[in-house]
Amino acid sequence: MPVKALVLRTAGTNCDRETCFAWRQAGAESDRIHVNRLIEEPHRLDGYQILTVPGGFSYGDDISAGKILANQVVHHLADAVADFLARDRLVLGICNGFQVLVKAGLLPGGEDGRPSLRQAATVTANDRGLFDDRWVRLRADTDRCVFLEKGEVLAMPIAHAEGKFVPAEDVSLGALDAAGQVAVRYVGPDGEADAGFPWNPNGSVGDVAGLCDASGRVFGLMPHPERHLLPWHHPQWTCRPAVEEGDGMRLFRRGVAYFG
Repeated sequence: MPVKALVLRTAGTNCDRETCFAWRQAGAESDRIHVNRLIEEPHRLDGYQILTVPGGFSYGDDISAGKILANQVVHHLADAVADFLARDRLVLGICNGFQVLVKAGLLPGGEDGRPSLRQAATVTANDRGLFDDRWVRLRADTDRCVFLEKGEVLAMPIAHAEGKFVPAEDVSLGALDAAGQVAVRYVGPDGEADAGFPWNPNGSVGDVAGLCDASGRVFGLMPHPERHLLPWHHPQWTCRPAVEEGDGMRLFRRGVAYFG
């Protein structure tokens, strides 16, 4: 049986088709499903191994980025998502999807793996107060996450105005790091952290670009892996060593391989 990925969309989502394409390139089947249809029939999740919340501006990012869709997940889909994760499934959130997972309490995640409005962190306005669209380098700092290989450095684009990760006052970034939940960090040209702007484009505390939960099966990141699937997606591809695929393809292939 092929691996199947559900790509959740709603008003304002604009990266759903690209994300479906990425899963198909990685060998999975993928479907775009509106959140209202999933709320009507939560059992539809039973037919999938991967739930993806893609990028965009869900509900225009009114109130705060990803908050309205996060509330829908918590109030209408909490049982379905908790059951989904209890069956050893995967969840991936990209950009707006990362914001949703953080604001739905799935990242860094609680003890029961259940969506909750009790946030341990937030993703808020960039330090410069501007929408930023640029390429960044990410370093995988965990061996826990299904989608990553520790130590690898990945090139991906960002496109957001609210990408600054800030942990809650009672949450220790050091503890998250020690637990292997700081999944990817923004790094400079030589792979070093603490490189400052523009390498950390939004001022994220600890250069955090993405998190995973304690199981390593829920992963969210601000950059867009679905925008670097092919070598020529990179703006400097003619100057880089020849490769068969873009860096973002690795994440999708590993998600599919988890079920192999």
